[in-house]
Amino acid sequence: MPTFLVTHVTKSGRKREFTLMADNPSTARRDLRRRGILPTTLVRKESGPVSQKPPWYAMDLSTLLEGGITVRDKALFASKLSALVDAGVPILRSLDLMKNQQRSPAFKRALTAMAQDVNQGGSLGNAMRRWPKIFDNLCIAMVEAGEAGGVLDETLKRLATLLEETSKLQNQIKGAMGYPITVLVVAISVFLAMTIFLIPTFSGIFEQLGADLPLFTQMMVDFSGFLRSWKALVLVGLLVLVGMWFMAFYRTANGRRQVDGLLLKTPLFGDLQTKSATAQFCRTMSSLSRAGVPILQALEIVRDTTSNTIFGDALASSRVEVSEGIPLSIALSMKKVFPEMAISMLAIGEETGEMDAMLSKVADFYEDEVSTTVKAMTAMLEPAMIVLVGAIVASVLVAMYLPMFSVFEHIH
Repeated sequence: MPTFLVTHVTKSGRKREFTLMADNPSTARRDLRRRGILPTTLVRKESGPVSQKPPWYAMDLSTLLEGGITVRDKALFASKLSALVDAGVPILRSLDLMKNQQRSPAFKRALTAMAQDVNQGGSLGNAMRRWPKIFDNLCIAMVEAGEAGGVLDETLKRLATLLEETSKLQNQIKGAMGYPITVLVVAISVFLAMTIFLIPTFSGIFEQLGADLPLFTQMMVDFSGFLRSWKALVLVGLLVLVGMWFMAFYRTANGRRQVDGLLLKTPLFGDLQTKSATAQFCRTMSSLSRAGVPILQALEIVRDTTSNTIFGDALASSRVEVSEGIPLSIALSMKKVFPEMAISMLAIGEETGEMDAMLSKVADFYEDEVSTTVKAMTAMLEPAMIVLVGAIVASVLVAMYLPMFSVFEHIH
């Protein structure tokens, strides 16, 4: 069967290559689409280039409908595989058992192909590397380190714990940011519904009674008329265009860097992002170091898993300096991105030769800090959101009831 060399770009902008066996280029492209991979080049080893990057509309519809693989899914995979390996079940048999229990079609296809690769004599790490949309560099590196050291079960346990902690941290951040957004959307929806449907009804009644509308009520009536006119549709269209432009801008390297930098300067949320990024860095770096992954490779992996570009740039720059012999703590301190306490603890870990244990303690500390910050933010935002919703509803009610005083005067 012919072998093809596939080149693609990851979400973090890194160029990756791997080999793929397929009957022909069409079969190879179909296989890649099912994996969620858009190749920049597809080269048959005994011939020249076959195809270039396909257009966006060429993505397989099944890939879009199946959805992505969550961190929780990967944590369950690592935990189950660790238990099976620890029980003495062969890797091939373990993959078959997990495949039959897997509900995600994409994950099931990946496990089926991985079992075939392992059956042909390949390692589990190489089999996982062929599915970058399922397994990131962190999972692959830890599995490969576990295979090389003969401690795959222990490494998988660490990986499962790491992914579970990461999932927990992400859920805390989403909860902190999701609550005010949800309440704000509900409040605006209620305000618009009352303005569009209630105010015109009361306005007609007041006109029949001959009441003079107060300035605030007249402003709300005019605003209601605007919302029910074609001008409102134009405004919505402009807002949609602005949103699309922002999304396109954020997808660029410079755009994401600027937005991430502004987020770090935002009150409350900026501090929360700094603490969560520090916790994620320390936890991931500790797990990779304990698994025996070289520090330069570990820094590259941590950079790819960092959600904020500012922290990713700091890690990328520090990686270059570490390769020149500069200690990691000194390299990171010069970037002035991570908290000083985390840098100091890292320096102590380097001096004592227990960097992984020290980073684990720092990760525990900042994960607790994230949890405390989220609770404090929720406690602060709850009354603020209640006041906001009350003010929005009250403004509509006041606009409807103010003209009643004028009606009462005409009656007397």
